[in-house]
Amino acid sequence: MTRPISLLRYFLLIFFIVSASTYVVVAQRDTITNYYETEQIKLPKGLRAETGGLDFMPDGRLVACFHLGEVMTYNPKTKVWKKFAEGLHDPLGVVAVSNSEILVMQRPELTRIKDTNGDGIADVYETVTDDFGMSGNYHEFAFGPLKDRDGNYFIALNVASNGAGIRPEIRGTYDSLSREGRMYSCVPYRGWVMKYNVKTQKLEPYASGFRSPNGLGFDAKGRLYVSDNQGDWRGTSPLYHVEKGKFYGHVASLIWEKDFPRIKPLSLPVEKLDSMRTREAIAFPHTEIAHSVTQPLLDNTGGKFGPFTGQMFIGEMDYPRLVRLLFEEINGQMQGACVAFGDGTGLLKGNNRLVFDKNGDLWVGHNDHGWVGDEGLSRIHWKGKVPLDIMAMNLSSDGFDLTFSLPVDAAVASNPSLYKFQRYYYKYHRPYGSPKTDIADVAVKEVKVSPDGKKVSIKLAELKAGYVYDLKMGELKTPNGQLLMNRAIYYTLNQLRK
Repeated sequence: MTRPISLLRYFLLIFFIVSASTYVVVAQRDTITNYYETEQIKLPKGLRAETGGLDFMPDGRLVACFHLGEVMTYNPKTKVWKKFAEGLHDPLGVVAVSNSEILVMQRPELTRIKDTNGDGIADVYETVTDDFGMSGNYHEFAFGPLKDRDGNYFIALNVASNGAGIRPEIRGTYDSLSREGRMYSCVPYRGWVMKYNVKTQKLEPYASGFRSPNGLGFDAKGRLYVSDNQGDWRGTSPLYHVEKGKFYGHVASLIWEKDFPRIKPLSLPVEKLDSMRTREAIAFPHTEIAHSVTQPLLDNTGGKFGPFTGQMFIGEMDYPRLVRLLFEEINGQMQGACVAFGDGTGLLKGNNRLVFDKNGDLWVGHNDHGWVGDEGLSRIHWKGKVPLDIMAMNLSSDGFDLTFSLPVDAAVASNPSLYKFQRYYYKYHRPYGSPKTDIADVAVKEVKVSPDGKKVSIKLAELKAGYVYDLKMGELKTPNGQLLMNRAIYYTLNQLRK
């Protein structure tokens, strides 16, 4: 026999139904923590973890170098740290050659370090190359090494800063032609990317025009990318596709070009310098997405880190995030978009060095080095579910095609008012940085959603080369209500499709 429901019980039942429905709606507003989690690695007592380099040895041990000169190994299974080497000068990169041998890029040289008796502690230190100049200026950092497919190594050399002078004793030929300006190159190959040829065992000049190239990486096709930082001749932080013999815009290093005339580089008109330089593949809008980018890293995990295999990530010093890179080749040149990654996962700032382990987790070494940042070591783990995110932003003849990781709700995504485009550029000039210049809104003329719901084609009122196209989106979602993780993306448009 059914008992009649009381008025009080009736209202309580309605309350719980409404509450449950409200909970379901809130649950649909998922965040990055539904997909990725960040763990802070416990460090040994007394270690100042300003991370300069990370790599994994074949046996699974992490090898890390730190600003004060230590090289440490860490076993992720036992969680045991051990000092492998010490006494290095500002090491800012490491490559594990084997379980007993590493290469470290320290300020004065590229060094081979070996453990020859198997006790886990290095007992041999050898100079691989020191064939570049040093003036003793505090800003003459050295980055790398990065190993190519043929076993050669790339390194990158900072220019000096007029915020401090040079030492009485220098290494290399002194040349005063570039001592003017905020940053200078008074000894050989400051501001250059260099290649160490393993066959000839010689360090070769490769490309010029860099300011503070704190990051080198290869994409899936073996193309070399080098990051730089906002400053003089840098309107905002860039990432360059680097090819041999090209000039990438910072003026000081020109005096070490083989055929450069005996004139001060700063005496050349900006228009002339602009015509000589190769533009960045990606410009990172300052304060919008990054302040100081670091190491680019290819996701070669085969899907163990989520849906981003074959794409690249890059570190960022001033914000608690990484940035994901979406390249394409237009008219033989690389360009593309950048989108935030990792916001809200508990990642720290100072994301200086990146490396994947064999399980597909991404390890991040932090650094502050006297600037904005944090110290320590983090590990980012994918939880196995796929977020709704932007997988590609491709230039079309009249706008852009956005590709998503999951199908979007066509009724929502086809609304032109959801897409707000702005374009601007950063000046190429001698002063430090640049404001956004020639800012303009760009009208959306038409939006089409593909039958499978994964591609949205946007027709714009205008496409103009030489600008960053800044897209802010509304709440795109999947048909079941899963919301877009990143609603801002920035495309560096150097070349229009012919």
